[in-house]
Amino acid sequence: MIICMPTNGNTGLNELVHNHFGSARYYTIYNTESKELSVIENGNDHHSHGECLPVSDLKGSDIDAVLTKGMGKRALQKLNNGGISVFLINNDTVESAIRKFEEGTLVELAVEDACGGSGRGHGHGHHHHHEN
Repeated sequence: MIICMPTNGNTGLNELVHNHFGSARYYTIYNTESKELSVIENGNDHHSHGECLPVSDLKGSDIDAVLTKGMGKRALQKLNNGGISVFLINNDTVESAIRKFEEGTLVELAVEDACGGSGRGHGHGHHHHHEN
């Protein structure tokens, strides 16, 4: 499995996972089979909200899962449509996120739980659903 985590820096295992997928400066990518860690830079981190989608940057990476603290509903749908599962983590380092993923203790983010509208993940109960 290849997992991707949005991070603020590019130093690997000790980086804290960034709290929102689309605005991270880097994506740290880990291959659970080869144990290889790589980092790609997000050239798209100053987007206006709802237009993020670095998903295009990740397309060539054959990612199976994304570990993040939150993401917008459209981003989640695009990832899911691309066969990528999204799992929730909270204030983890890359190393602890990988460990939890490998232990199978992470919860998958469902589209109905994703943030709509504001795109900021602040727990449950604050979701504003907009009909398009």
